[in-house]
Amino acid sequence: MPLLHLGAFKASDREVQTAIHAAFASGYRAVDTAAVYKNETGVGTALRNSTLTREEYFVTSKVWNDDHGYEQTLKAFEASRERLGLEYLDLYLIHWPVPGMFSETWKALEELYRRGAVRAIGVSNFQTHHLEQLRRTAEIAPMVNQVEFHPFIYDEQRTLLQYCGDTAIVMQGWAPLARAGRFDDAVVRSIAEAQQRTPAQIMLRWALQHGVVVPPKSTNPERIKANGVIWDFELSEEQMRRLDSISDGARVGPHPDRFFES
Repeated sequence: MPLLHLGAFKASDREVQTAIHAAFASGYRAVDTAAVYKNETGVGTALRNSTLTREEYFVTSKVWNDDHGYEQTLKAFEASRERLGLEYLDLYLIHWPVPGMFSETWKALEELYRRGAVRAIGVSNFQTHHLEQLRRTAEIAPMVNQVEFHPFIYDEQRTLLQYCGDTAIVMQGWAPLARAGRFDDAVVRSIAEAQQRTPAQIMLRWALQHGVVVPPKSTNPERIKANGVIWDFELSEEQMRRLDSISDGARVGPHPDRFFES
């Protein structure tokens, strides 16, 4: 799995086509979408119109909360695959841990994996206790856990990161740029100036050095290109510690344990 993906959250079919074209031209080789994003058709069109072969790019999608359950998940996957126009997906995730449902849904993902319809299966927004519950009934352990991850919630996610590392689960961090709302943080800006980089590049590099796969979302070709220029520098141990220290618990998305509260 590539370490850098293009995120497609809240991008229209038209926007996502432009974004994928720019991303592939800038060296990206992975796209992260979901049924609930309503842009799988646009993603599929962009993939068909690209000059890359199927083996050269990596595609992730996710089953939404309304489609949990064994049979419903299988149907939802086929609908996503048809919209994407692909014979197989590289990664398929449970989008959120719907209480009382995700263990049954996981059995459908295991079946898709056995069929070869997906090359890897995983979850999204699962806390440690969700993963522990899933592992009690799973025949195939989840391979990926995609969760919100950026410096401002590092303290909260540190234990989960360690757990995933200890159990061979790849952590992927959505909203790695905190949705561009914290670029003016003094520590981020100071390190960006010292490295002669953008705040976005600093935050992406920080996540990568923690071993977390990043899918920054943008539909702006120049920002997509800039977000991909993160391989030719490293943050020092001191800079990593400074970024770790700015954690204040400020999420940009819902907490998984409160997402389903009425």
